[in-house]
Amino acid sequence: MTTYAAADTSFDQLMSKIRQRRAKVGIIGLGYVGLPLGLLYSEQRFPVTGFDIDARKVNMLNQSGSYIFRIAAEEIRTAQTQGFSATSDYTQLAAMDAVIICVPTPLNEHNEPDLSFITNTAHSIAPHLRAGQLVVLESTTYPGTTEEILVPILEKENKLGLTAAHGDHPKDNEFLVAFSPEREDPGNTTVARRDIPKVVGGLNPQAAQLACALYGSIFNRTVPVSSPAAAEMTKLLENIYRCVNIALVNELKLLCLRMNLDIWEIIEAASTKPFGFHPFYPGPGLGGHCIPVDPFYLSWKAKEWDFRTRFIELAGEINTHMPYHVLASVAGALNRHKKAINGARILVLGVAYKKDIDDLRESPALTIIELLQKEGAQVSYHDPYFPFIGKGRKYDLQMKCTELTNLGQYDCIVIVTDHSDYDYRRIVEEGQLVVDTRNATRGIQSSKIVRC
Repeated sequence: MTTYAAADTSFDQLMSKIRQRRAKVGIIGLGYVGLPLGLLYSEQRFPVTGFDIDARKVNMLNQSGSYIFRIAAEEIRTAQTQGFSATSDYTQLAAMDAVIICVPTPLNEHNEPDLSFITNTAHSIAPHLRAGQLVVLESTTYPGTTEEILVPILEKENKLGLTAAHGDHPKDNEFLVAFSPEREDPGNTTVARRDIPKVVGGLNPQAAQLACALYGSIFNRTVPVSSPAAAEMTKLLENIYRCVNIALVNELKLLCLRMNLDIWEIIEAASTKPFGFHPFYPGPGLGGHCIPVDPFYLSWKAKEWDFRTRFIELAGEINTHMPYHVLASVAGALNRHKKAINGARILVLGVAYKKDIDDLRESPALTIIELLQKEGAQVSYHDPYFPFIGKGRKYDLQMKCTELTNLGQYDCIVIVTDHSDYDYRRIVEEGQLVVDTRNATRGIQSSKIVRC
């Protein structure tokens, strides 16, 4: 087993290493959050080690490859020249000065928090924990997770009898803990990652200062809050705000369809107001790791306090219903063309959860495909970012991407994700019937189009 030199244990020593870019940073979880974060630290010349249990990811990174579309292989090669490496060997955690946890926090089959990735990671860290290390959790979760789940495992299972620092003056047998929520927005090319302010909540003042210094070296602004729980709630507020407003506009869309009004025209007009209004847009359902998941984390935790988050639960109910609305729209459109959905050949355009990204997490397209198949439809899909859809946590489709040729063979084309490189005019011209869930065909006039 690899041995390491004695750790720097003082606050001043670790702060000095951070400021001099000598602090060794370990990133656990090399997905859509962890890998970009590790590359930011590499850009600033920190020695970075990425940890992941997925050997495929580790091998690809160490061979200068990338499995995330928006991260070029050249970025990986550049990071490697600056000391970046990936590993599945968690014994190397003992050499890290700071350990940042970026693992998934999905829902289980009952829409309850699944913290298994966090707990498994904590079990993996604990045997290699040493005094003076800074451990930061970034995974989105309910308020209290850092203090109620992460810290007890680290304290109980480390081999040196270490405890988490709570007081103003950390002792030699303590480690430091903070929470800083990820704020990744895949596909956003208008805001640089380093321009997104970083919220930080430390378990004690020194942990907060060290975490702010660590993040302040790669982000232009840090926002300290009073505790890890406050930082955890901040993240949930951000995403629940979006979830509730998307639910509102989805409900208004359903009403506008009955009233024969164009919700997109109405949103555009309302957006001209220079104050008090921020536009949100309807769609076929919520996707991504955060917005469909986070409200359930808070509503589950609220029950511990004998509190029901009725407003949030209603928003989740409306958004969850949207794929069923798409199904009904497709069935109705086919019916008006004297065709049944049972046996109909249907092409789903776009399966990523939003445009121009290679991310399937919680994508409504997957639910829509399954619903169509259950009704007996013969479903194909096309997405330039996904040549194949296999098995996920909640689906097992085993489908291969079809070519965008002979569009007239399909009884209906359903636009679920409005990727920029689709030629929508051609799709309308060559298709028999187009159901548009994203207003991708705006400006195209045709009786073939059904906007839902």
